[in-house]
Amino acid sequence: MSDTNAIGLHSGSASDLAEKLNELLANYQIFYMNVRGYHWNVKGSNFFELHEKFEEFYTDLLAKVDEVAERILTLGHKPVHAYSDYISLSRITEAKDVHDGEACVRGVLEGYQRLIELQREILSVASDADDEGTASQVGDYIREQEKTVWMLGAYLG
Repeated sequence: MSDTNAIGLHSGSASDLAEKLNELLANYQIFYMNVRGYHWNVKGSNFFELHEKFEEFYTDLLAKVDEVAERILTLGHKPVHAYSDYISLSRITEAKDVHDGEACVRGVLEGYQRLIELQREILSVASDADDEGTASQVGDYIREQEKTVWMLGAYLG
């Protein structure tokens, strides 16, 4: 029996990556719901601009949820899909009853910072495993989200 999976990665490495990617998936799901809540509930003088921006963010986050889950499947593992698992695995906590525009933006900023932190960990594990597919995917996410962090920081002053 081979110790590599269908895409030629060592089975143990693929398992480690799938575990980290499931943690990432949980963080994306919780963050997605937070941003969705900000979109629904934001109030204040910047309502129109923030409402629209939050929709842009949550649409992108939802696409990434699917991409991360599909990468886990590509590695030969199962993505977690229960909210109880998301809550227990996520470094991002649920945001409840947030409606102040600045507080919502700070929540988005902090969420992206947590994602970048975790994705850097995954990038390291993927590089050690010679998993170019996962490394490329999370590398692209990091590049994009670093710019978003800069822009959100500039927005907040």
